[in-house]
Amino acid sequence: MNTKHDNHYDIVIAGGGMIGSSLALALAPLGLRIAIVEVVPRAAASQPSFDDRSTALSRSTQRMFEAMGLWGDILAAATPITHIHVSDRGRFGFAHIDAQEQAVEALGYVVINRVLGGVLQGSLDDVAHLDIVCPACIVAAKLGPDKAIVTVDQDGAQRDLTCELLVAADGSNSAVRSMIGISANQVSYEQRAIIGNLLPELPMKNHAYERFTEHGPLAILPVADGRAGFVWNVQERDAERVLNLSDEEFLAELQRTFGNRLGTFSRVGQRASYPLSLSKALRLTAQRAVLVGNSAHGLHPAAAQGFNLGMRDVAALCDCIADVRFATADIKSATAGSFDVGDKLILERYSAWRRSDQKKLLHFTNGLVHLFGHSAGPVKSLRNLGMLGFDLIPGVRKTFAKHTMGLAGRLPRLSRGVPLV
Repeated sequence: MNTKHDNHYDIVIAGGGMIGSSLALALAPLGLRIAIVEVVPRAAASQPSFDDRSTALSRSTQRMFEAMGLWGDILAAATPITHIHVSDRGRFGFAHIDAQEQAVEALGYVVINRVLGGVLQGSLDDVAHLDIVCPACIVAAKLGPDKAIVTVDQDGAQRDLTCELLVAADGSNSAVRSMIGISANQVSYEQRAIIGNLLPELPMKNHAYERFTEHGPLAILPVADGRAGFVWNVQERDAERVLNLSDEEFLAELQRTFGNRLGTFSRVGQRASYPLSLSKALRLTAQRAVLVGNSAHGLHPAAAQGFNLGMRDVAALCDCIADVRFATADIKSATAGSFDVGDKLILERYSAWRRSDQKKLLHFTNGLVHLFGHSAGPVKSLRNLGMLGFDLIPGVRKTFAKHTMGLAGRLPRLSRGVPLV
């Protein structure tokens, strides 16, 4: 999109994937001048955020999209999850969560990233005061007391954009995070997630399955047209062998891992894979800069919480910005520049708010991976008792479900389904 204005913005968002696009859409009611800088062309099949992976949207993420006016279009292509079944391969213990028991119509929804991306991208075209600089990449960022200067390379030509706030939403290997002087701890799980979809013999009835194995967890999720999406975590050293199996061999091995609860698997689609690691930025903010999504934290997909955690980052940042804007002027009469969106107070509030939620989810998902990856007999027995206790001890399942749905703790407006304006 060609800009008709000068090169100064209230906010520059580095990254136009699902988190960066959602942030721009969430902020739209505040009337801010925003630029998204994205390296991959918008309609390209190579856009990693909008591929054929399946994403499980939590209840809080659903509420966000409702408040943003997008849920109707997303729901048309989404599949509800009404039951979650968790098991440990080769052991008798299991646990489950049911939507009816939690008094909700669905625990979450599964949507193909490509479909969700289409809704987000189409909605961006309707946002006023938004410029999409794409394909382009940020090659330098300089932070100062009054503004941030971002150098963008587009088609071999460089130009500077200035802004009051720079948002890094460019993924777990964020280049912008490094440019603004924030480092991150990253630890490889030495696992690779193999993703795709297949056709189960029996209907899934809106059930989602998480099966822990000695090699890593396997998730089977209900998607449209009676198919099932899978996220199969295998050891890095074994990943190439599994990826190179014929369709018949692949399905047979996946079947042995999961079992016959859904009958015989058939018609596997195209497979892809990506490495798994744990990452945590050492801090969430710098002068006139902030991290959201995977730039701030990268989770193992075991509990399907990564995207939802990033969306709560988006909601909290929007709340912190909106609170100051409301306090500064009547939102309907405020003009660009009437308040400082990169004010230190905004960033401090955001950092304090998000620290606990991010830490909790990082420890939870990392703990699951290590607990269920432990092969010692006594630990396996404790896992069985733990899963039985999960089902039998009053209140445990309800508390766990609340966290899984993203409804625990202090929630921002959007996460409660309340529009910013």
